[in-house]
Amino acid sequence: MLGQLVYDRLEQAAQFSQPGPGVTRLFLSAEHKQVAALINEWMKQAGLEPDMDAAGNIVGRDEKARNGAPTLIMGSHQDTVVSGGKYDGMLGVALPIAVVGDLYKRKIDLPFGIEIVAFGDEEGTRFQSTLVGSRALAGTFDPAALDATDDNGVTVRTALQDFGCNPDHIPGLKRSRKNTLGFLEVHIEQGPVLEGHDLPVGIVTALTGIERHRVLIKGKASHAGTTPMDHRQDALLAAADIVHKVNQVCRETEGMVGVVGKLEVSPNAVNVIPDSVDLTIELRAPERAVRVNGRGAILSALGGIAQNRSVAINTDHTYEAEGVPCADWMMNGLEAAITQHNIRPLRLFSGAGHDGLAMHDLCDIGMLFVRCKDGLSHHPDEAITAEDANIAAQVLTTYLQNLAQFCPKLTG
Repeated sequence: MLGQLVYDRLEQAAQFSQPGPGVTRLFLSAEHKQVAALINEWMKQAGLEPDMDAAGNIVGRDEKARNGAPTLIMGSHQDTVVSGGKYDGMLGVALPIAVVGDLYKRKIDLPFGIEIVAFGDEEGTRFQSTLVGSRALAGTFDPAALDATDDNGVTVRTALQDFGCNPDHIPGLKRSRKNTLGFLEVHIEQGPVLEGHDLPVGIVTALTGIERHRVLIKGKASHAGTTPMDHRQDALLAAADIVHKVNQVCRETEGMVGVVGKLEVSPNAVNVIPDSVDLTIELRAPERAVRVNGRGAILSALGGIAQNRSVAINTDHTYEAEGVPCADWMMNGLEAAITQHNIRPLRLFSGAGHDGLAMHDLCDIGMLFVRCKDGLSHHPDEAITAEDANIAAQVLTTYLQNLAQFCPKLTG
């Protein structure tokens, strides 16, 4: 059973981790080098020729891809968050390798090339940068990212050089738009939707757009025991109102989620009314209009909160990345493959970012979600079953064999 092979390989890969709970495997670390050797071996067994590229990606190509045939790229990332799980990212590396290896073993020839990539840096845990590898393939890599540093002051450039990579060669990694059929990623859902529908797999419609805001609330510190309740300028009460407003708007807005993830309270003393709170708001939605409308509903409420709590509130829009849609032909191909295996096809958007956000600048993208227990991810208890991995492998096998019926570059 391919699913058991994938499951066992992911157990193997999880051994390459820093000490501590879960899996901690950072970009360009010793653990990265160890897992690279393992992935190289998997690729060789699948009939792929592996290589470590200038951006720290582990790349495997079949003979057609090496000879310049139109090529489908598949893959995901090998790095993790601190104390993460065994399946986030690595499922999308191990599963397509196993599927391609099975096709190779059975001498089933596909009418296009295959390239599988284990991207080095998707999580951005070690450096203040992310999507280094996928941006390199898409041709959108910013050389300034090489100057990003880790907690020890080591730059990405130095770490790449120490890893045996030449960062000066990164511009040459850009793939040909004309020759690339698309990018497909298999990934755990990282949410509870599939489990709620009792479905092993699902079709991703879009990767979410993300925006972040910093909100500074300025009140007035005073004695907690002597200041009457109706005379207070409590910044933390205003922050609580904002937290509630963000939650309310996101619950009432279909297709949007959000969180106040960070609060810094000052003076943070047991008997002093808080005089300032620095908080963050993150909003996510695949459709820009949904996110912008939600943002407006939240920010427009801040004036009333400030007046009601007798505080000043200032905001700073610190980050924004637009969501990207998955290609219709890739979604349709996945739906046909899932249906062929007598599974109800469910379409859902991804609330997390993925390498597809960068790859979309190069080619059409698609994503197959696999059910995970309790929707839990970025956690040591992250879990899938070998049975679900096997269903995903069967679906991917069928998808690849039927790809020529759906891909415009092959049908046209």
